[in-house]
Amino acid sequence: MAVAAVMLPLTQSAAQELNMPVIQTKYTADPAPMVHNDTVYLYTTHDENDAEGFHMKDWLLYTSTDMVNWQDRGAVASLENFEWFKGKNGAWAEQVIERNGKWYMYCPIHGHGIGVLTSDSPYGPFKDPIGKPLVWQKEHWYDIDPTVFIDDDGQAYMYWGNPKTYYVKLNKDMISYSGEIVEVPHIKDYQEGPWCYKRNGHYYMAFASTCCPEGIGYAMSKSPTGPWEYKGHIMNHTHRTRGNHPGIIDYKGKSYCFGLNYDIFRLETSRHAERRSVSVAEMTYNADGTIQELPYFLDCKLEQIEHFNPFRKVEAETMAWGYGLETVAKNPWGKERWNQLVTGIDNGEYIQLKGVDFAKGATSFKVCASCHLYGGTMEIRLDGVDGKLIGSVNITNTKTELKVFETKIKGATGVHDLYFVFKGSEKQKRNLFNLDWWEFK
Repeated sequence: MAVAAVMLPLTQSAAQELNMPVIQTKYTADPAPMVHNDTVYLYTTHDENDAEGFHMKDWLLYTSTDMVNWQDRGAVASLENFEWFKGKNGAWAEQVIERNGKWYMYCPIHGHGIGVLTSDSPYGPFKDPIGKPLVWQKEHWYDIDPTVFIDDDGQAYMYWGNPKTYYVKLNKDMISYSGEIVEVPHIKDYQEGPWCYKRNGHYYMAFASTCCPEGIGYAMSKSPTGPWEYKGHIMNHTHRTRGNHPGIIDYKGKSYCFGLNYDIFRLETSRHAERRSVSVAEMTYNADGTIQELPYFLDCKLEQIEHFNPFRKVEAETMAWGYGLETVAKNPWGKERWNQLVTGIDNGEYIQLKGVDFAKGATSFKVCASCHLYGGTMEIRLDGVDGKLIGSVNITNTKTELKVFETKIKGATGVHDLYFVFKGSEKQKRNLFNLDWWEFK
C-alpha cells in the first residue's frame, strides 16, 4: 500500500462524500496546475511514505480533463536532474510554465536556491540548461516556492520567497533574468508559496498565509510589480490542516483553487507527519475581481465537468479514488516513460472512476494485467463497491508477462460511477496482480 499501513473500510464511506484530496496513491503537495490544449496538468511535489519532516526527492505530474478523474504520469524530474546539487532531499515547491512550445520547470532546492529545467514536452524528460541555480541568495534560505507568469506584453516574471517576497524579470529565454532581485514590501498575512497570475486586467498574488496553521490569502494590484493590496482569504486559517500552498487556474469556464492538507494521512492516524495531499475546490470571483472566500476543502463541492469515455484504451492509473493502491513506472527508460502500472493491489481495495458514460451499452471488457502468483478477481460494478455487478475477470498467473484478459459485460448503460473491486483468495490476499490498461467495447 502506498499511503497507509492499514486499509480502512471505505465502502460508500463518508471519506468519499467529503471533498477529499484528488490523489490518494502517493503523498502529493505544493500543487502547480497549468492548462494546455484542453487538459489540466497538475505538477506536484512528493512526500515520501516514510516522511516525518520534509522528505522530498522528485516532482510528479497528473492530468485530467474533467477535474475528478486523474491520470498518474509519474515523476517528471528529480534532484538528480541538477548535477550541481549532491544532496538527497529538498525537492520543494515547483511551478511549470509553457512558452513557444517549450516547458520550463522552476525548482527550489532547499538551501541551494532555485534551479530551472526545460523540456520539449509537458511529460518530460526535463534537463538542466544552465548547470547552476537561476537564483541563489546565499546569505539566507528564503529562496523557495517560485511562481512564474508571462504578462500580456510578453514580459515574464518570477516571484518567490519565505518569509520575504522577491521577484525578477525573466528574459525571453526563460532561463536567465535582467536587472536586480527586487524585494516586495511585506503583504499582510503573507508567509510563503506565492502564486501570481493575471485575470481580466487584475494582477493577483495568492499565497500561503501566516503559519501555523496556514490559510490561503491573496492580494491584488494594477501592475505586475505592485503595489500589492491585501484582500483577505481565499480559504481561512484552520486547524483542520497545517500547511498550504495555492495553485489557481481557469478551466472550461470555471475557476479552481488547489491547495494541500493532511486528509489522506488522517485516514491512517491523527498524529502529525509531513505526508500531505493535494485538494481542489471551485472558486468564484465577484464583479470587482475580488474572490469569494471558500470553506475548508472537505466542505466544498467539486463537480465533474464532463463525462468519462470508457470506449477507448484507458490507462489503469486513471482514477478518482484509489486509496491503498500504488503506482510504479512501467518502463522508466522507454519512450512513454510517463506510463504507470497500478500495483500493491490487495483484497477489498478498489479503483473508482466518476461519471462514466456507457451510452447505449457496453458488451465486453478487456484488461491488460500481470500476475506473479495466484492472482484474484476484478469485479466490475456500478455506483458502489457493492453495486450492480456487470462483469468480472479472473486474473491468473502470467509469470512476469502482461497479458490481456476479457469478459462479457451485461447491464451497463447510461452514466454511472465505475468501480473495479479486487478480490483475493485463501491462498493470496495481498499484492494480487498489476494493472496496465483497460477498455470497454
